Amino acid sequence: MILDLIAYGAFFLTTALTYAIMCLGLNVQWGQTGLFNVGVAGFVAVGAYVSALSTTPPLAGRFGGFGLPIVAGCLIAMVASGACAGLVGTITLRLRADYLAITTFGIAIAIELVALNAQSLTGGPFGIGFIPRPFGTLAPSPIVFDSANLALVAGVACLVFLAMERLARSPWGRVLRSIREDDAAAASLGKNPNRYRLQAFALGGSLMGLAGALQAHLIGFIAPDNYLPALTFQVWTMLIVGGAGSNAGAVAGAIVVWGLWSLSGLLTSLLLPGDQQARAASLQIVAIGVMLVVILLVRPRGLLGGSFRRRPPPNDGGSELDAGKLV
Repeated sequence: MILDLIAYGAFFLTTALTYAIMCLGLNVQWGQTGLFNVGVAGFVAVGAYVSALSTTPPLAGRFGGFGLPIVAGCLIAMVASGACAGLVGTITLRLRADYLAITTFGIAIAIELVALNAQSLTGGPFGIGFIPRPFGTLAPSPIVFDSANLALVAGVACLVFLAMERLARSPWGRVLRSIREDDAAAASLGKNPNRYRLQAFALGGSLMGLAGALQAHLIGFIAPDNYLPALTFQVWTMLIVGGAGSNAGAVAGAIVVWGLWSLSGLLTSLLLPGDQQARAASLQIVAIGVMLVVILLVRPRGLLGGSFRRRPPPNDGGSELDAGKLV
């Protein structure tokens, strides 16, 4: 019993950390730059499918099956998702706020429809199976298998977190925050807001693709149902709960919300009779929505948010938009 709980705890944290990587990507886009991306699920799907097609064995009647190593598949997934985000950003980043949100949501739906209907490429509604899993030979021992996967994903998440922290404190990160606060002021100091927005959007998309690839390899199977708009809702909730603008908040929010999501799923499965299990997913979303409202009322900036909000000007009259801090 204790070993089963340890194995489940390792699996839980592994899944939560893949969501944390998605949140770190969204934090670059929204928390740092103010880009309202509601197409998170689409970029995650691109990463998952690209890595799956790159690493699975050849299969008749389907494109891909190149049998590459898992590491290569994840790197290719990052490049593909980043390129996809860069292409989308080139077209859409002149839009603002709700217009950008509507456009990115439509692109995510388009990607989901391609995954659902392009059967020769994605397997259609049947998805892609036989995706290689890290430490697959350890699968007969769940606690060892889950612990090994946790160590791997925790290492990747730690590297991503440290890289995002370093970028946030670099001149590049300060430019992003200045664009979020006042892009006209940043432009007056010689910075190109559109170029920096595109860079942030592509970087965030590549991290979402990495998370999608990791999830695909951890589960060993993907299907279009994995990338419904509810995934975007989850990731946004995680970032808002943790605190937009804070990388630590993005990680904390992912763990907290995934824990509540898993707990609400367990409770609804226990309380609802078998013929009403289809309502469980809807009740989960309701539960997360209520929790989000409560947290916003108690802590409007999130659990760890507010680190990068504009501070009052110092005594010398300067601000975060000072030229010296942007170079």
